[in-house]
Amino acid sequence: MNLHEHSEMCDCEVIHSDVVNRARELMEDTEILYAVSDFFKVMCDSTRMRIMAALDNGEMCVCDLSELLNMTKSAISHQLKVLKDAKLVKSRRDGKNVFYSLMDDHVKSIIEMGIEHIKEKD
Repeated sequence: MNLHEHSEMCDCEVIHSDVVNRARELMEDTEILYAVSDFFKVMCDSTRMRIMAALDNGEMCVCDLSELLNMTKSAISHQLKVLKDAKLVKSRRDGKNVFYSLMDDHVKSIIEMGIEHIKEKD
């Protein structure tokens, strides 16, 4: 083990019961955390992230997304189905067109906060 790895480890032998008990009380149920993990797994695909970033600016149809992202309509439709199944995007029909948008302000905030975090200067 090198010096850097050693400095990241805790050398204490004492369990801080008050800290552990408080965390146990406040931590979400395991099933909720698994669901959140699955939520982020859907978002971890770069194509789906590009689609959501495009939709962050307003609703778009498959043809528009296809043109913007230089992908086939079939590929866009497949990814939109995954996003819709995960409740990250929603759709609305207007005549022959189907327009997609982010599901709600929570999803919009997650996308925007992620982008803001990556763009932060050290």
